[in-house]
Amino acid sequence: MDSYPSSQTSKFVDLLNSQQTISFGNYEDTASQASVGNLGTDAGGETGTERRERMQWTPADDIMLISAWLNTSKDPVVSNEQKSSTFWTRVATFFAASQKVSGCEPRVGNNCKQRWHKINDLVCKFCGAYEDATRQRRSGQNDNDVLKLAHEIFFNNHRKKFNLEYAWNELKNDQK
Repeated sequence: MDSYPSSQTSKFVDLLNSQQTISFGNYEDTASQASVGNLGTDAGGETGTERRERMQWTPADDIMLISAWLNTSKDPVVSNEQKSSTFWTRVATFFAASQKVSGCEPRVGNNCKQRWHKINDLVCKFCGAYEDATRQRRSGQNDNDVLKLAHEIFFNNHRKKFNLEYAWNELKNDQK
């Protein structure tokens, strides 16, 4: 006896065909619709959903984000008794309340979280390079020489230039 009769297979195929648009969050898979044909759109046109342009982070935005993160993470009242989403929502609220960033599109907690992790990762790597450069400091070298050597060490280790020196300057004297 066949365990997969043809009637069950056709029901399964019909079910798959009836669910051609699969949505994952804000993304819709329209590949199956493209095979059917372009329904109501011009060639090369939009399919009804507009793409938002990516918001760039400026150095001023980064500094405000660092300030928001430091102020929120050092809050003695709430301390570490909060969920990650709550923490990043508070950071985004603090960031949005800043007068330096008023007028630009508001950033949500997830945007702040992603940018902070990128900044933190690169700054931590540069801190390691700076510590290496400090250990290699020779007689007669000043702080600028050590900083230049730290940039060279960072480039040699990671094959890219460190362009967040302003963020490192904000974070270098902080315990966190």
